[in-house]
Amino acid sequence: MPFIYSRTIRFQDTDAAGVVYFANVLSMCHEAYEASLAASGINLREFFSNPAIAIPITHAEVDFFRPMFCGDQTLIQLIPTLISDQEFKIDYQIFVGNSSDRSLSQAHTRHVCISPVIRKRENLPEMMQQWLKQWSDSEAD
Repeated sequence: MPFIYSRTIRFQDTDAAGVVYFANVLSMCHEAYEASLAASGINLREFFSNPAIAIPITHAEVDFFRPMFCGDQTLIQLIPTLISDQEFKIDYQIFVGNSSDRSLSQAHTRHVCISPVIRKRENLPEMMQQWLKQWSDSEAD
């Protein structure tokens, strides 16, 4: 079941033309990622300052279909997929309001779990395996 994050486009998200600045779409997606972690019971302070593991983004891409403007109500749908014991990807779809048939943008991020001390890959911790199970698209399994 995908995670859904509701967000209003803010003035600070836009550029001089009045539309969402391209890099801010990834920031909005990361907000949705953080909200999904918290909704799974993961303590964000501990997660992002964990000395034993880090889960950096190793790839990101965004596609735009329609402009987004200040004040627009959006829904960001997040679906994570396990790639290996150390990696996962997240697919995001951004929709207008409560309409899942009018996609504004899509984004994809790829994450890898590492030891921040030795910078070597590590298996995803149990809390992340549970997070993946909770929000993955069960129809894709």
